[in-house]
Amino acid sequence: MEKFTTLTGVAAPLPMINVDTDMIIPKQFLKTIKRTG
Repeated sequence: MEKFTTLTGVAAPLPMINVDTDMIIPKQFLKTIKRTG
């Protein structure tokens, strides 16, 4: 694996309380769904 050095991008704030993570990455786009770790 190559060493991670720099990430360039735009930050997008979510000005909400109790953000539902499915709003960020919906479950159908995840490779696996595990509740460990």
